[in-house]
Amino acid sequence: MTNIDQAKQAVRERVWRRLIDGGGAPADSYGKIPGFYGAEATAERLAGLDEWQRAAIVKANPDWAQLPVRVRALKDGKRVYMAVPRMASLQPFYLLDPENLTLPPEEAAEKKGAAQVARRVGVEEVEPIDIVVCGSVAVNRSGARIGKGAGYSDLEVALLIEAGLVTESTVIVAPVHELQVIEDDIPETEHDFSVDYIVTPDAVIPCANRRRPSGLVWADLSSEKIAAIPALAARAGQR
Repeated sequence: MTNIDQAKQAVRERVWRRLIDGGGAPADSYGKIPGFYGAEATAERLAGLDEWQRAAIVKANPDWAQLPVRVRALKDGKRVYMAVPRMASLQPFYLLDPENLTLPPEEAAEKKGAAQVARRVGVEEVEPIDIVVCGSVAVNRSGARIGKGAGYSDLEVALLIEAGLVTESTVIVAPVHELQVIEDDIPETEHDFSVDYIVTPDAVIPCANRRRPSGLVWADLSSEKIAAIPALAARAGQR
């Protein structure tokens, strides 16, 4: 583990403990993207943004914490690309289209429901993304964020950037509990992206220091990681 990795893990540990001890999330949130209390109110606040109201296409993580946002997107008539858990498919995204769902949005937006009713699509089938909703353990007001450490959000966004589907006009949002918003610096590496807005149950925080990778950073990927993610393995074979 590098010094940056150690520093990031120290931030995660501190925020998980702060969030749980502060009553912001259940005790079993440790080690996860926290399913924080107030996620429904956060989704409603996000839905009030002009950028949300203009958006037609939303990309979201499959984490429980983002379920209310995925549900709201479907109810608002937006198409949702939800990452297949662990990107464990050559087609690493589910497409949830509110026009042809056979389950209510509340069920279709769950991992189990999406696996039943959504079509799996490869990057080449994805439409340009208006809003990326990313799961986070911690964020600061500059827009730097940390996930739980598996790196899937970074990889998903990098793949979409390389395909020209996440662009300068795409808005990246982190819905979190206020206890996940920290004042500390968050170490960033070449593959990290920042968020444009932090949204909590009570506030929308614009972040000015936009940071986007240019695409996949192959030097940061182990052979084991590449082999475990079919979409990466396929691209590695084409290099």
